Amino acid sequence: MSHMAPQNQELKILCPVDCGNAPRKSILKSFNIAFAQKDMPFIADQITDDVQWNIVGSFPAIHGKNEFLEALTQMNISKTIELQITNIVTHGNTAATNGVIKLENDKSYAFCTMYVFSSASKQAKIKEMTSYVIEVS
Repeated sequence: MSHMAPQNQELKILCPVDCGNAPRKSILKSFNIAFAQKDMPFIADQITDDVQWNIVGSFPAIHGKNEFLEALTQMNISKTIELQITNIVTHGNTAATNGVIKLENDKSYAFCTMYVFSSASKQAKIKEMTSYVIEVS
């Protein structure tokens, strides 16, 4: 019997059936999965060069793609093992997601992120994010 190292544990994803039924919802589902997995190439492709990321109550605003990717690299010391997306709501060039992430270190965080896209087109990239994150048991 072989022992699998914890870092090889696959990410468990829980999402309502309809959270991929529209192009923007599908992109945000994929974006949140990429975020949990730190898939930097996918994330970089979904954000504008001048993206702004506000993490309420935690850090100063993060400006620009490079700073965004660097901040993400330094966050989440423990690996995400479960991503539960409760809702993805889209309207025009704005959207929101909320849910819970569970980390390998047994900590869980409820999150809500508001997104502003560069336009209402389906190909628009994320130009602003505001995240609210609270540790839960």
